[in-house]
Amino acid sequence: MRLFAILLSGLALGFNSIAAAQLAAPNSSGVAMGHLHYFVRDVAANARFWTDLGGTAGSFGTTTTVTFPGVIVFLREAESTGNTEGSVLNHVAFRVRSVAEIESRGFEVHYNDQFPGVVYIYTPGGERIELFDDGLATNLGFTVTSGTLDAVADRHNRPLVHDIESHHMHFYVPEGQVAAAQAWYADHFGGVAGKRWRYDAVDLPGMNLNFSSTQAQLAPTVGRMLDHIGFEVAGLEAFCARLAAAGVTFDTPYRTLPSGLGLAFLTDPWGTRIELTEGLAGR
Repeated sequence: MRLFAILLSGLALGFNSIAAAQLAAPNSSGVAMGHLHYFVRDVAANARFWTDLGGTAGSFGTTTTVTFPGVIVFLREAESTGNTEGSVLNHVAFRVRSVAEIESRGFEVHYNDQFPGVVYIYTPGGERIELFDDGLATNLGFTVTSGTLDAVADRHNRPLVHDIESHHMHFYVPEGQVAAAQAWYADHFGGVAGKRWRYDAVDLPGMNLNFSSTQAQLAPTVGRMLDHIGFEVAGLEAFCARLAAAGVTFDTPYRTLPSGLGLAFLTDPWGTRIELTEGLAGR
């Protein structure tokens, strides 16, 4: 609760140097990827990691941010209970123009011998980040379940526009619940259902959500290094009302901060904490 109060006070202070224009345009439900909120011991070291990777440094109130095409990384000084591995949200992945170029910047790159063009790097706190080389990786593509063409989701089947872009988040849910998780995100957030390579997935502007099953007992995201994810929503108040009517329970109901930012918090049925915002884009 103390951390949540600090977060709200920081947001209330206003905006400074956020490259919010890089967030994707919302889908027909008003939803796009917004942010990833990390709890880290050393904010400065983590900010260097993300900016060296290709992001743009900034701040949001008192919170340090690094912005990429499609997503904003929030960094707050706090202790965590562990990194994403072991939680329902296993890892986050970015698509890059050249892994070799990333490696030349001094990153320690761990190659995945099974899959060409797929590597891992680690933040100063030990958080694993997956990278896909746009010219080498063969498992980037996305196929829509309906067989129709979705112009936004089809970005995964076209060459990269920027040197780096957000690509996917990979969730692990109990066996037999992948279809339910895919449907939950598609139905509530207007995502496009399909397959990213061999994974059942839902595409949102700015981020692809991948789902796998596991027999392991996994922790919720709250308190982990990646404490929560954020979706930016146009018309957030009405959107929250629709979610509530559909049976979604909010941890924190919709509210507007003095800065003008609208927000709400909820937790998905599998333990991923989600912040909904309105006001990151266009600031």
